[in-house]
Amino acid sequence: MPRQERAIQTRRIILETAAEMFDQLGYDATTIGGLIDRTRLTRGGLYFHFTSKEELARAVLDEAVTMEGLAPQTFKLQEWVDLALLLAHRLPREPLLSASIRLSVDVKARGMFGTRWPDWIAVGQDLLTAARERGELLVHVDPQETARMFVAAWTGIQLVTETLPDGDLSTEVSGFLRLTLPNIARPGVLAKLDTSPTRAAHLLAPEAGSPATGRP
Repeated sequence: MPRQERAIQTRRIILETAAEMFDQLGYDATTIGGLIDRTRLTRGGLYFHFTSKEELARAVLDEAVTMEGLAPQTFKLQEWVDLALLLAHRLPREPLLSASIRLSVDVKARGMFGTRWPDWIAVGQDLLTAARERGELLVHVDPQETARMFVAAWTGIQLVTETLPDGDLSTEVSGFLRLTLPNIARPGVLAKLDTSPTRAAHLLAPEAGSPATGRP
């Protein structure tokens, strides 16, 4: 394996392992010593990529805003829905995403590094603004307000769901979308939106194309 490729791979292993520890243990209880034990790297090998726990936390948060699986749809509102469903599907499977929320709700870490919630609000606002310009939203809907409220609600759903023994984030987010979309989407658009909890898995499947309408 070429040296540069090996370095990229090692950096990724460190970052993902740190994310697992932040997610499982919290920011304070995560230590460089523990990370070295888990990755089996030397201290010098780790410090070549990351010089401190603080730098690792910032790197994890930098990975938080991700559009993987999102594809153009007939309705911009479907893209907004898809993003919520994709994150619900991916978060339990990807420690980097889960750790970004754990760091964001940790009072100490939040005070040091901030959060990526403003970035998520901006992404949602852009999609909802495009949907409004296409006539997909009810006239009273404000994209910025809706994006802020939805990020707050999505985060709350995630935090509650992970404490439930039978909680499934995709199912919960799908249900929340079904409750809220009638107050956001025009009836003709609403009828064509797909909010099913399995939609994200379809979008992420290697053979998945880009559905021309809301429904796959």
